[in-house]
Amino acid sequence: MVYTTIISAKELYTNLQDPEWAVIDCRFNLGDIDKGRREYLKGHIPGAVYAHLNEDLSGEIIPGKTGRHPLPTIEKAIEKFSTLGIDEHSQVVAYDDYPINGASAARLWWLLRWIGHEAVAVLNGGWKHWLSSGFPQRDGEEQRAKRQFSANPDWSMQMDVMQVEKIRLDDHYRLFDSRSADRYRGENETIDPIAGHIPGAYSAPFMDNYDQEGLLLPPEQIRQRFTRILNSVPIEKAVFYCGSGVTGSVNVFAAAYAGMDGAKLYPGSWSEWIIDPLRPIATK
Repeated sequence: MVYTTIISAKELYTNLQDPEWAVIDCRFNLGDIDKGRREYLKGHIPGAVYAHLNEDLSGEIIPGKTGRHPLPTIEKAIEKFSTLGIDEHSQVVAYDDYPINGASAARLWWLLRWIGHEAVAVLNGGWKHWLSSGFPQRDGEEQRAKRQFSANPDWSMQMDVMQVEKIRLDDHYRLFDSRSADRYRGENETIDPIAGHIPGAYSAPFMDNYDQEGLLLPPEQIRQRFTRILNSVPIEKAVFYCGSGVTGSVNVFAAAYAGMDGAKLYPGSWSEWIIDPLRPIATK
């Protein structure tokens, strides 16, 4: 069986000894960028290797041009995924623990899908659910034997800033802000220097896909959520963004899990949008 959206802790445990399975620990904390690696070294799923959001799952930040987590180049992505021991035969499982679970793991899910690898899933409930289920952990650093990753990028999965500018007020599209509702309204902004959202965007907080235990809601509930906010616009015309292109991938991933594949991501997101002072902002 190939897993392409989520996997349970029990399903992962059952396959943990399979050498074709690549488990990637993506834990990351915006306020302490080395915390995820420290936590990984203290304890992780046996066999898991670590991928750092800034260093491994993002490209080079160019001041005045890119957002906080720009996409890596295709060449860098190929090199990193090869180093992580991923090739066309690999079943990849990503997990994290932020803020309940899902954000950095969904970023890895999106990157692999974007670059042409379908067999990638996010661990439902993340690290905390793995521990609460009583499954084992291991400390220290682990590595997988290097493999040769091959890329086949799907550029239709994303939109750049110019495309977003063109569609943001087009009724044939829906632009969604995946951050919390207060940040969408321009309140309590603690990360980016300018508060607000892209005019024309609707609020769709990524955390609305989870229950209180940090597990994804049943697919029918997520499907109902997106059907309601899309308001007859097809999922292929939905574009998600967030602060830097990370939590926006959670909404894209959750929609795919609910059987609504095809949503697009604006990777540059709010942190790229606000670089140009001529671009409009909204706070309503």
